[in-house]
Amino acid sequence: MDYIFVLVLGLLIGSFLNVCIYRIPREESIAYPPSHCTNCKNGIKPYDLIPVISYIFLKGKCRYCGQKISIRYPLTELFTGIIFVGIYGHYGLSIEFLKFAVLACFLIVIGIIDLDTTDIYFKTTISGVIIGVIFLFIYYFKGDSISTYILGALIGGGFISLIILLTGGMGWGDAEMCFLAGMYLGWKLTALMLFLSVILGAVIGVLLIITKKKSRKDYIPFGPYIAMGAMIAVFWGEEILRWYLL
Repeated sequence: MDYIFVLVLGLLIGSFLNVCIYRIPREESIAYPPSHCTNCKNGIKPYDLIPVISYIFLKGKCRYCGQKISIRYPLTELFTGIIFVGIYGHYGLSIEFLKFAVLACFLIVIGIIDLDTTDIYFKTTISGVIIGVIFLFIYYFKGDSISTYILGALIGGGFISLIILLTGGMGWGDAEMCFLAGMYLGWKLTALMLFLSVILGAVIGVLLIITKKKSRKDYIPFGPYIAMGAMIAVFWGEEILRWYLL
């Protein structure tokens, strides 16, 4: 039952993340107006907002105007649900589950928006940092050390900032995103995240150029690779580090 509850929670939050992904780049409120068809502007009834299921029953179309609904909406909901279940399975019902679930939400929103627009919005990163500070206070009052998370933020943001200053090859939004992720991961997992992000970005970037989906002159957003590197660190980071240090 616990896993079902976590899955449903993830699906519901994934639905909200879809709203954020659509509205934030358009400078629209994520709270108002209520969900509506972007084509005919009709309000969407609650029974048409059930994650994944409503998409299936509506056959991927608006009930009112028949406009096609992107498959990415249910996929984002499902992906968020699976991520939540994975984090719960790994960390159980704990502060780490809550912390990494929040991080995953920000990574999904920031990564997809960056993929769509090549922009990382300060309002998303600063929101994640503010919530990250709350987690630091929780750890502090529990008597746990918070230095690893502060160092993680500085390493994450500092590394990308150095690359920007030396080469100009990335954007400041990437530095903000790594600062945010580092605050949640701690310095060791942040170092792993940076390594994985660079490797993933390089490999996938080369593949995109080889397949001619991108040219050498095209800007390739780095946010999705930061998100992938961070989530790999969340799930398997400790195991990877133990294997590497043996």
